[in-house]
Amino acid sequence: MRFRSLAQYEQQLKWLALVLGLASTIAIVQNWHPWPMLLGLPFCMIWIYCAWLHTERQLKYINILFSVLYVYGIAKYALAG
Repeated sequence: MRFRSLAQYEQQLKWLALVLGLASTIAIVQNWHPWPMLLGLPFCMIWIYCAWLHTERQLKYINILFSVLYVYGIAKYALAG
């Protein structure tokens, strides 16, 4: 499947991102570690893709930064056991 072929699913991806964002927020409030990171990473990945479709550089780079931080946090959690 080509990268651009997902463009037809952009609205569904945004709804999925909304659900992931809400679930991540609930996980933060309930202190369900590491779920906020595990739910937040796909949220950021969806928004990176949507920003790439519309060349929204600022949104893309902010979400890339957050994705790197999420990957760092998930790796640290996995290695700490």
